[in-house]
Amino acid sequence: MRNYASSQKTGGRDQQCDATAVATVNGVRAYALLDGIGDEPYVRDWTRAAARRLARSAARLHDAEAGLRHEYARYARESDRQGPWGLGPKACAVVVVEAGGLPLSVANSGDARAYWLRRGSLQRLTSDHNLRRVYPPCDAHDGGNRHRVTSCLGAVETDQEVMDIYNHPVVEARAVYAERGRLLLASDGAYEPHEDAGQRIGDLLYGTPAEAARRVVADAVTAALTVTTRPDNSTALVADLYV
Repeated sequence: MRNYASSQKTGGRDQQCDATAVATVNGVRAYALLDGIGDEPYVRDWTRAAARRLARSAARLHDAEAGLRHEYARYARESDRQGPWGLGPKACAVVVVEAGGLPLSVANSGDARAYWLRRGSLQRLTSDHNLRRVYPPCDAHDGGNRHRVTSCLGAVETDQEVMDIYNHPVVEARAVYAERGRLLLASDGAYEPHEDAGQRIGDLLYGTPAEAARRVVADAVTAALTVTTRPDNSTALVADLYV
């Protein structure tokens, strides 16, 4: 039986522009989730292909950051993304690599997230790349717009350019040292409604990976409908890992 499963709901969007992919190369497995920016068929198609490319690159390079940076640089070199009117589809991305006994490597660009559930305790593994991080809520204001991302796959800015403006690089990474646990990758449409409703997402991660992924996604869309008539795409990937 597979140790992972994913689930998606389109929500109130016209297209499902999130995508997940899993790739295994020489015993190294990578789990990737992309949250496409936009609601057009070309974004949907690009995001699906980009998720597969990212998972393969991360597994082949045995490292989440190396894989994500490889794909970031490859898209940034495309000619139609250059210049003041640079175009091209984009997506928030998160990828995790499991490499036989080594710590998990985790990397993200944008605000797709990774979580780690171990012994009933949920740990968030990624930091969002959006204006809410740059301008946190305070007594004077509600914080920056969480839907305005500050880096993502498909952008062309360098680490230094993004660091100078937003004080974080285009890709951030970390290692996770643990014996075993449950991994959750989630698009903002899957985690934000739970946060807004005060629901602890870790409480939903029971049952098989397929059951947990479906629950996270379905409950997110239901929760979002209480505050908006147009829920976002909602996508979750759940995997049981033995690190």
